[in-house]
Amino acid sequence: MSFFGYIFLFLVLRWLYSLFVNSSATTQRSGSPFQQRSTTVSPEDFELHLLTLSSIVMKADGKVTQNEMTYVQQYFVSSYGKDRANAIFKVFNEVVKKREINPQRICQYLNARTRYESRLQILHFLFGIAQADGHVSTSEVNILQQIAGYLRLTQRDFVSIKAMFVKDQDNAYKILEIDKSVPDHEVKKAYRTMAKKYHPDKLIDMDEAYRKGAEEKFRAVQQAYETIQKERGMV
Repeated sequence: MSFFGYIFLFLVLRWLYSLFVNSSATTQRSGSPFQQRSTTVSPEDFELHLLTLSSIVMKADGKVTQNEMTYVQQYFVSSYGKDRANAIFKVFNEVVKKREINPQRICQYLNARTRYESRLQILHFLFGIAQADGHVSTSEVNILQQIAGYLRLTQRDFVSIKAMFVKDQDNAYKILEIDKSVPDHEVKKAYRTMAKKYHPDKLIDMDEAYRKGAEEKFRAVQQAYETIQKERGMV
């Protein structure tokens, strides 16, 4: 990444950090269940790696929008609480000037510490950032596909999650990871497989934001199946 790229990312994350600082007093009075979380953040923490991937996606199309920054802010607050989110952004600002951002190395770290289902949710979250401004650009899709490869996600799973955000022909079939020509019994089989894969109970031990993402994917699978049922007149 170029020197100007680092400066750009630093300014964006400093702006987000200031939002957390300004609201920290409110958080302390709110009785939030996140208050007891540690605010000590190591440069090796999972959250910091996730934030770094977020910054890569935000910058993929050459511009960072207010909606994208708000999406990331809300996700980190809902997952970790304002105090810890504040600490995460602070450490990011301190290390970003000293380290080269290497998405492959970040994903290697995540691969060693997360289950496949969790990495699917990471990709879903990153697509959510890209769509936050109302449109997922080609450059964003390209960087997301690269990240998906680094996360060792299959191409079929990438196409399925992409179809939840990028609308085009035969989206329902892509979400269920099947071809449009398959018979009805294969559609039903694919639905059962995908519903099991994306069931929220798979992430019952994860943070609330992760579970919410799993619920969104599960609903997308259900809607895709209902669309195909209606289209084919299936019973």
